[in-house]
Amino acid sequence: MIEFRLPSLGADMDEGTLLTWHVKAGDTVQRGQVVAVVDTSKAAVDVEIWHDGVVGQLLIEPGTKVPVGTALATILAPGEAADPMATATAPPPPIQKPTVPTSPSPTPKLAPETAEKAITPTRRPVTPAARRRAQELGIDSDSVKGTGAQSSVTVADIEAAASTQKSGMPAIALASSTPAPSAPTSPADRAKEMRKAIAAAMGRSKREIPHYYLSETIPMALALDWLAKYNASHTIAERLLPAVLMLKAVAVALKRTPQLHGFYVDGAFQPATAIHAGVAISLRGGGLVAPAIHDVGSKPLDQLMRDLTDLVKRARAGSLRSSEMSDPTITVTNLGDQGVEAVFGVIYPPQVALVGFGSVQTRPWVQDGVLCALPLVTASLAADHRASDGHQGALFLAELRAVLQQPDTLAEAVHKTPPQGDPT
Repeated sequence: MIEFRLPSLGADMDEGTLLTWHVKAGDTVQRGQVVAVVDTSKAAVDVEIWHDGVVGQLLIEPGTKVPVGTALATILAPGEAADPMATATAPPPPIQKPTVPTSPSPTPKLAPETAEKAITPTRRPVTPAARRRAQELGIDSDSVKGTGAQSSVTVADIEAAASTQKSGMPAIALASSTPAPSAPTSPADRAKEMRKAIAAAMGRSKREIPHYYLSETIPMALALDWLAKYNASHTIAERLLPAVLMLKAVAVALKRTPQLHGFYVDGAFQPATAIHAGVAISLRGGGLVAPAIHDVGSKPLDQLMRDLTDLVKRARAGSLRSSEMSDPTITVTNLGDQGVEAVFGVIYPPQVALVGFGSVQTRPWVQDGVLCALPLVTASLAADHRASDGHQGALFLAELRAVLQQPDTLAEAVHKTPPQGDPT
């Protein structure tokens, strides 16, 4: 029997609220199938399952907020039968419902043995992100009072405890005085929660990641000419945007600098086997998300264009998938539409790099010793010094510039990647 658990949908996610189930007990499910919708601080996300099988039991009721890692359902593997003895003798897992304030009931008098057990310290539920943060800060998570769902200890609790220890105050006193977060109930609440999530992730990034920044001015005349010819021979619906060409160029350039895509976890860099580019998308109500387009290097440009259009549409409609939120191996942000010349972003942990593009502008340029006016774009790289050095970063930008001068080759560049892994 497999326990289907709430996955982490980003470094800044401690907990989520189950909104609805798309399956019921007895349903057959397949790997990659959307089985539930979970509300995070950023968006409602369609959660996929990563095992084939039959749904055994649904353990959590819609409307319940639970920490990351909580078992949501049991799944029977293909050919596996439910254990009749377990069904007959074991009580069903408790369905967790939203807490409703009730009058306090009299506390029963405990027998000495029971009382002794009651005062024995127990392990507090700790979200995976909070556990990692506690290890980094040297905090005993069992000594911190949790303010998350089901009193779980969150990243904010750990950081509050660490801050309190520095000031000499008892950690538990501050934790206990911190009000428990409530689920966002209005657009204003959701915007506030999203800003808190972004602040937590970016604050962590600037504290922990030793960033270095590089930039490169890239001539875009050849790429834009190729794009104009391509679009002239296709319908409006089939036309490509420069952003797609840049996205593909990033994937191709990364093949020679694998130190720039992957994750830094447990004190070491873990290179990614496939390039899942997280695309920064601003939301209409404020804030942003950076869901992944999978296997960018293996897809032709027209497929990437369709994927990008679909991703932006679904992100702004609040219909993203869990694999899109948890899989990015590098983030690409393009602020060309806003007219800025360059963007130097903050790395989204535990990723190790972010690539930025400004607007394509016609500016003076010296080519073959001749001053001319050319469309240019400033490409920037923010990278983690723990995973790479400026030398690798410079090689990447040089390769990025080179591939954008060969749009025909870029259009044909397709390479296969291994099958996608289980993000949970």
